[in-house]
Amino acid sequence: MTEPPASDRAAEAPAHAFPFEYPVSVRFRDLDPMGHAHHSLPLIYFEEARAAFWRRITGRDDLESIDYVIAGVRVRFLERVRFPLSAKVGLRVARIGNSSFSIEYELRGPGGRLLVEGSTDQVLYDYDAGRSKVIPREIRRELEAATGA
Repeated sequence: MTEPPASDRAAEAPAHAFPFEYPVSVRFRDLDPMGHAHHSLPLIYFEEARAAFWRRITGRDDLESIDYVIAGVRVRFLERVRFPLSAKVGLRVARIGNSSFSIEYELRGPGGRLLVEGSTDQVLYDYDAGRSKVIPREIRRELEAATGA
């Protein structure tokens, strides 16, 4: 099965499919010499959304409470991300394991145009013990609620 062209994907995912949204702005300093946001910037936008999501589901807002590490990243660019732009990152949990979970993202511009999509794999990590740890039951419930199903 082939994927639809990017121009046909603008309204592909209904809003409820990504239950957590986070606003981001493309800043002038984000631009590369080609006049669009540097290819690394969607990862920053995804990171900002993921951090806000983690603060919401854990109820913790200090840096030390980020108790996961990134095990994998995937980014797919569908359209150029230009300046100025107010966009939204949609976030949903795609998979939950024993000590890890995967998040899918989409960056949408005005009119809901899908610009970038991606995913990350997180592993809960006990920094003192130096190893992964099991996802606590209360966090698991919050992750399950954010699947967009």
